[in-house]
Amino acid sequence: MKSIFTDKATEPSEKDLQQALGTTFIIWEALAEFTKESYPNYIESWHFSGDKYGWSFRISDKKRVLIYLLPRDGFFKAAFNFGQKATDEILKSEISEDIKSELKAAKVYAEGRGIRIDVKDKADYDDLKRLITIKISN
Repeated sequence: MKSIFTDKATEPSEKDLQQALGTTFIIWEALAEFTKESYPNYIESWHFSGDKYGWSFRISDKKRVLIYLLPRDGFFKAAFNFGQKATDEILKSEISEDIKSELKAAKVYAEGRGIRIDVKDKADYDDLKRLITIKISN
């Protein structure tokens, strides 16, 4: 499934994002703000990944992306790549078994294991904050 924003010539605005995400916009903002407060030297940017994927939003440090926020119609996905040390920490944590199962099942690449979590309500909000904290600390 690709981004709801697919026009390469038009970077999404905050108004576009609010309209696309609906009630999940406040969760997007809260996760972005939590990430920025947790890592004050953040870099944020919209990125167009090609016609197949469309626009995504990234919050990074100088070397890696801390969280990808992927807008969809009425919701968004939060995506992460975790190295082995972070993966081990997540698997020992209080994070939900569903997220742990997805992480265990993820294919291992040079940059780590990638997972995407659908955010349609606040159900996974605390786990997402824990994942951000683990990502920043590893």
